[in-house]
Amino acid sequence: MRAAVVTAEPALSIQEVPEPSDHGRALVAVRRGGICGTDVKVATGLMPIPRPVILGHEIVGTVVRPGERGLVPKGQRVLLDPVTSCGHCDRCHANRPNLCRRGGLMGRDEDGGFAEFVAVDELQLHPLPDAIPDDEALLLQVTGTCVHAQTLIQPFPGDTAVIIGLGVSGLIHLQLLQQRGVETVIGVTRSQWKRDLAEELGATATAAPDDAMALVDDLTQGRGADLVIEAAGTAQTVRQSIELAGAGGTILGFGLVTATDITAPFIQWYLKELTIVNTRAAGAWDYERTIQLAAAGRLNLRPLLSRTYPFDEVVAAVKACESDSSVLKVALEMD
Repeated sequence: MRAAVVTAEPALSIQEVPEPSDHGRALVAVRRGGICGTDVKVATGLMPIPRPVILGHEIVGTVVRPGERGLVPKGQRVLLDPVTSCGHCDRCHANRPNLCRRGGLMGRDEDGGFAEFVAVDELQLHPLPDAIPDDEALLLQVTGTCVHAQTLIQPFPGDTAVIIGLGVSGLIHLQLLQQRGVETVIGVTRSQWKRDLAEELGATATAAPDDAMALVDDLTQGRGADLVIEAAGTAQTVRQSIELAGAGGTILGFGLVTATDITAPFIQWYLKELTIVNTRAAGAWDYERTIQLAAAGRLNLRPLLSRTYPFDEVVAAVKACESDSSVLKVALEMD
């Protein structure tokens, strides 16, 4: 079968590889794949992992051979949970398989799903209703991680929330906060067109980073934000999160920050008595709730899909994510 393989150079190319052996797992024919920042880091060598590896973890497909337990039937369209877990460690027993000590992420720690077929444990499959088209379904994996993140916070309808970073995840967080009754949501990013899109999706107001403090002060009468979601993943945005949060506020760290040395106003963390919460991946129930929200039409995901490439153009698709500031989600379509 054909697969998008990252080799040790690093280099990304379409190669012929053996079809995966199921060994009791379900075999899934891949229909769509979504490219995210992790894929770009793996493909370009910025993330040091064992190679070669098949890229991809945002996958929508169809079951062509059920697993040994027959939990999901042949022909069922599914979303894949790309996090693997052992089911036996203390984190798995605590119902936190996203933190499994032996687990990993498909497309990074083990072969992923940018291929004609992928074999996974049946518990990683989430059936998709017909009400969700493929173009929206491929956004459900990242939406699931946003849903999981928001289970860790308790926003109140009268709160003021700030989202720093208006990429795909930031715009999903915006919609989830609206679903939870948060009336005042401020978006922060350098990109004017992303600010415009955020306002179309319901943001109360938006600002460039240099103007964010003045806007937050104006809308909160100087009190600061009750909740800040950091969805950009840089040292600078971590610092700004602490600055924009008000006394007693909460910061949700969603963006993946790889910096190991951050200079930040940590005295404000103390003086404001801030709660700082981090999040990682998602669990099965998070994906089930995500599918329910999408099927009910409570999320507007279609505007987040910028481009779709045929599978044979995977290199160009990854390049677009890496260097084209005019795109949000880029999708691959399998033939």
